Amino acid sequence: MARPQGALFGLNLLEKNGFGKKWEEARDYLTWRRKYAKRLLQFKDKHKGEDCFIIGNGPSLKNMDLAPLRNYHTFGQNKIFLIFEKVDLHLSYLVSVNQLVIEQSAREFEAMKCPVFLSYTAAKGVVAEAPHIHRLHTLNLWSFYEDIAQPICEGNTVTFVSLQIAFYMGFRRVFLIGVDHSFKQAGQSHEVQTYKGDDENHFHPDYFKGQQWQLADVYGSEVSYHLANYFYQKDGRQILDATAGGKLEVFPKVSFDEALRIAIPK
Repeated sequence: MARPQGALFGLNLLEKNGFGKKWEEARDYLTWRRKYAKRLLQFKDKHKGEDCFIIGNGPSLKNMDLAPLRNYHTFGQNKIFLIFEKVDLHLSYLVSVNQLVIEQSAREFEAMKCPVFLSYTAAKGVVAEAPHIHRLHTLNLWSFYEDIAQPICEGNTVTFVSLQIAFYMGFRRVFLIGVDHSFKQAGQSHEVQTYKGDDENHFHPDYFKGQQWQLADVYGSEVSYHLANYFYQKDGRQILDATAGGKLEVFPKVSFDEALRIAIPK
């Protein structure tokens, strides 16, 4: 889609930021454009007409047999590598845009065997250059973007970014799992806190245990999901929610077993 009015070089010019910050963002955009944007073109319609699973990090994953996912195209997100203690998912792709997660997981991302998509600004100077590391420009106005070789939007959840990447790759159907859309937290959305005790919001107790994390923006995520649903439907595509017991009510629901039955293997 066309970039919304007011956005230039990935910037929202209507924001009341100081000139210095705007200049820094413009410089980051130009660097990204020169060094990394063209590398993303290789993924355009790479999976046209195919199906995929986008894997969230909710606690519902603990009670699922994920081994069958090896036969399907999959997007892992953030610290999904912690689940490799139980099962190697043979991920197709991994996506992470949150700065805290990227700082905490840089070495793991560098060691991944699949293509990894990271926020350029969050990973700058944190994650080393490597052929499998791809950098997205995620500073743009809130909308769903069909072209990841242009600036896109994080939309308050990494799953929204994965949905934009999957759209760009041409996937026809996307099945969500582990997107529980429910968090035990106290504070303001995006507030940074240190997680005390075992992490109850994710599939692994050590996910954020003793580390900093940003409180989820549940409502903001829902707005983004509605945007994604609109663009997928408008293009004759579909997002289906196969999360076990998930609280998200935006997408049509199917069971995980049904998703495995109807999804086209890779």
